[in-house]
Amino acid sequence: MSTVTHTSGQKRPDVAPPGRPTGRRAEAAGNGIGGRIFNGFSHLFLAVWAIMVIYPLLWVVMSALKTDSEVIRQPLSLFPKSLQWDNFARAWTAGIDSFFLNTLLVLVFSVTLTMLLGSMAAYALARYEFRGNRLIYWMFLSGLTLPVYLAAVPLFKGVYNMNVVFPLLGPNKHFTLILVYVAWSLSFTVFFMHSFFRTLPHSIAEAAMVDGASHTRTFFSVMLPMAKPGLISIGIFNVLGQWNQWYLPTLLMQSVSGEPKHQVIAQGLIELSVNQGYKSDWSGLFAGVTMAMLPVLIVYVVFQRQVQSGLTAGVGK
Repeated sequence: MSTVTHTSGQKRPDVAPPGRPTGRRAEAAGNGIGGRIFNGFSHLFLAVWAIMVIYPLLWVVMSALKTDSEVIRQPLSLFPKSLQWDNFARAWTAGIDSFFLNTLLVLVFSVTLTMLLGSMAAYALARYEFRGNRLIYWMFLSGLTLPVYLAAVPLFKGVYNMNVVFPLLGPNKHFTLILVYVAWSLSFTVFFMHSFFRTLPHSIAEAAMVDGASHTRTFFSVMLPMAKPGLISIGIFNVLGQWNQWYLPTLLMQSVSGEPKHQVIAQGLIELSVNQGYKSDWSGLFAGVTMAMLPVLIVYVVFQRQVQSGLTAGVGK
C-alpha cells in the first residue's frame, strides 16, 4: 500500500477518498454488481424459457378439455367454458388403446434388450484391453453420425426380404421393430455407458475376481449394480426416444387395409388425424395427444433426480 511522508518524518497509509473503494474491495464490489446483473439476466432467461416450454404443454392439455367449436373459435384460450372429460373416452375408443398396447409391447422388449446388450458391450470395451478394442468402439460411435433416413431404403428392402426366410421378421411385425429399435439405440447407449464404466473403481472388480467370481458374475453382481445411476439415465433417454419415434414405425409398420392393427402411438395419432377427413374431431385428437404425452412426462418427473445424478456421476468422480 502506498504511503505519504509528512514533515515530521512519519509515514501514514494513503487514504482513498470516501465512496471509492480500492484494491480487493473495489474488485469485490465490481464482481458483486456484475454477478447480480448476470443473475438477473439468467433468471429472466430461465423464466422466459420455462414459459416457452410450459405454455404449449398446458395449451394441449386444456384443448383436450374443450369442445370442437371452442378449439376452432378460441384456439389460444387456456380456459374452456366446461371441462369435456368425454373427449378422452372418445379418443381411447377410437384406437388409442391399441396404439398404447403396441407401443408398450415394443418398448418393454426393445429397451430391455438395448440396456442389456449396450451395457455388456460398453463394459467389455471400457474394462478390457484387446486387439481391435478402439476400432469396435469407434464403429459404435459412427452409428451416431448416420441419419436414419439414409438407411431407409436398404432397411425397407432388407426387412421385406427377411420375411421370406424368417416368418417372425418382416413388415408389420413387432419383433422386427424391436430389433430395429435396439440397433438404432445401441450407439448412444454404448457411448454413454462406456464413459460411465470407466469411472468405476477397478479395485472392486479385482476383489470380486480374487474371491472367485467369474467375469459374468462380476459384471452382473458387482459392476452393473454400481452403474445403476447411469443405467437409469440412459434408460430414460431410450424410453423417450423410442416412445416418440415416428419414422421407423411408419417405414416398417404400415397399416394393412386401413386397419391400424400394429401401429404405435406416434404413428397412430397421425393416422387418426388423417383418417378424420371431413369429420373434424379436434378435441378428441388433443385428448389423444395428451394421453400420449403424459406417460413420458410422468416418467421423467419421477426419475429426474436419478437422471441428473447419472449425468453428473462421471464428472463428480
